[in-house]
Amino acid sequence: MSGAENNEAHKWTLSVRALSNQIPRASLRTTLTYRLHPRFSIGVEYNPRADDVGLLANFVAMTETERRPSLIFGTSSDRIGTPSGRSLYATVSKNLSQIVNLPIASYVGVAYSSHEDRFLPLAGLTVNWTNNFSSLVIFDGVKVHPTFTYALGSRHVFTFLLAQGKNPGASYSISF
Repeated sequence: MSGAENNEAHKWTLSVRALSNQIPRASLRTTLTYRLHPRFSIGVEYNPRADDVGLLANFVAMTETERRPSLIFGTSSDRIGTPSGRSLYATVSKNLSQIVNLPIASYVGVAYSSHEDRFLPLAGLTVNWTNNFSSLVIFDGVKVHPTFTYALGSRHVFTFLLAQGKNPGASYSISF
């Protein structure tokens, strides 16, 4: 089965994340998403320690090409560390491997934080160390969150992260 066929077969993703030294809403997060179209997914997020439920949506308005970045819009819970609120975001992302001859990709964007009632800058940089191992540094507009991810095939993803750069956590995702 080719990668494209394999990705088509996995429309659902279930993810669980646990973080230490966090407020209740951020300490445990569960999401379930469904890919309605290769460019649009929708889902639900549940933060059981805060009894918080919210909509997840992600829309790739413009796909990446050799020359142009992708443009993505979405919504999720507000950033790690906020006790409530939703976030609406827009990002542009680009795989820079061919340009800089290094296995990296980046994104920049803006998010509206309903908890803080303001716009925040977003940015991130991914380094693909191998086909299965990568790291991502996330700037959520206030804090930096480094992550280290191992993908076991196309279905299982394990991530270690340091929320706010210091509080360890882990997540596991399975696609089916």
